Amino acid sequence: MRFMITGAGGFIGGAIAKDLVASGHEIVTFQRGQYPHLDALGGTHVVGDLNNLDLLAESMRGCDGVFHVAALAAISGDPAEFEKANMQGTQNIITACRRENIGRLVFTSSPSVVFSGEDQNGINESTPYPDSYLADYPRTKAIAEKLVLDNCDASLSTIAIRPHLVWGPGDRHLYPRIVDRAKNGKLKLVRRPGMKIDACYIENAVSAHVLAMTQIAHNVDCRGKAYFISNDEPIAPEELINQFLECANLQRITPSISPLLAKIAGYL
Repeated sequence: MRFMITGAGGFIGGAIAKDLVASGHEIVTFQRGQYPHLDALGGTHVVGDLNNLDLLAESMRGCDGVFHVAALAAISGDPAEFEKANMQGTQNIITACRRENIGRLVFTSSPSVVFSGEDQNGINESTPYPDSYLADYPRTKAIAEKLVLDNCDASLSTIAIRPHLVWGPGDRHLYPRIVDRAKNGKLKLVRRPGMKIDACYIENAVSAHVLAMTQIAHNVDCRGKAYFISNDEPIAPEELINQFLECANLQRITPSISPLLAKIAGYL
């Protein structure tokens, strides 16, 4: 089969592309730049912008489905840029799918779309979207997710995948930053007794996307819905970080900062 992946130059998108090729599928990737590791996979690679609707439609022509992974992800920035990339870009993907009669769309969302600013223990997919957000990334991703799910109908089957804290081979952000800060003596851990997180290994995130694409072809019950994806292995944040450090042959560290001090430091 033939699939298009947006944002294939990134961690998750690139891993999906690699998995699809290994499974014998043909790929078309759509991203902002050229990447040697994508060229090595074969297939067709398009450099473009999500707001170029005609190029999007032309690129996905003849595909059996689209994985929309691309997004502007950052803690801060110009709200208009987040809206352009995450909201308008997603609307363009939907419009292009309809123009080219693409029947399946898998959207890479984020657990942050339901984050209210407080600790969330034991939540599931019934958790509502909050009334407000702490940043423009989750705000615009939530709107994009709603667009995708609301556009699920007889001609376009859609689904949203919410992988949490993805890590593993190919990660250029989370793991390298933790290791780098530890090497420079700048890594400090906050004391949060009893707190746990449920991260997601990259292979599990990829499998969830591919399975979602397969299931929405014939499983009506999963269409038009969002799903959290994790390892189902809740772990204390400091333990996960220390496991990363051990993999890098670095010393484990002990949480030493109180939550209050961490909050104060965040405002300074």
